[in-house]
Amino acid sequence: MLFNLEISEYLKALLDTLYMTILSTVFVFIFGLILGSILYVTDKDGLWENKTIYKTLSIITSSLRSIPFLILIVLLIPFTRIIIGTILGPTAALPALIIGATPFYARLVENSLHEIGKTLQETGLSFGAKKSKVLTKIIIPEALPSLLRGITVTSIAITGYTSIAGAIGAGGLGNLAYLYGYARNKIGVTIIATLLIVLLILLIQLIGDMVVKKITIK
Repeated sequence: MLFNLEISEYLKALLDTLYMTILSTVFVFIFGLILGSILYVTDKDGLWENKTIYKTLSIITSSLRSIPFLILIVLLIPFTRIIIGTILGPTAALPALIIGATPFYARLVENSLHEIGKTLQETGLSFGAKKSKVLTKIIIPEALPSLLRGITVTSIAITGYTSIAGAIGAGGLGNLAYLYGYARNKIGVTIIATLLIVLLILLIQLIGDMVVKKITIK
């Protein structure tokens, strides 16, 4: 027992945080890659240049990125209640985590594709490749290390978001730090929960670096 809390309580909080972080990261990677790719191909000199689509999506992406996460959670309460059935617990935090992090990662994807896209795009088209193949078979694979660095950074940001969500009922280490630590004046609980979050972030960064290094070497 640590500071009047069973070890199992810390373990449960850690698992809840892992659940929210991992599941959100998977969806953010998928949706962010799609959105970022659309932003890239519809931008100026893109494969399917379209100013209307690009400006519309760019405004939506930038607008969502500008909303503080805590406010976003509150705004999404009706939506969360409809699709999840509750606004409490780790699962209820997923919509806000996904919607909050996807625009962030989409911009990273767009920037990554722009970094190497122009030369590869021209080369692929000059060899007669279809535009869709140029994007999916040439540009995205070449940008994969950068895309993985981006999702690593995004995953770390999501971990921070889970702490905010936890403080208002989502569970996890954020809930432990606030409800059992701060609210009950047990600073030791807050410190342990914070250390666990830091260790989790370090682990995410380590795994991300290892995967990128392995892919880059290949």
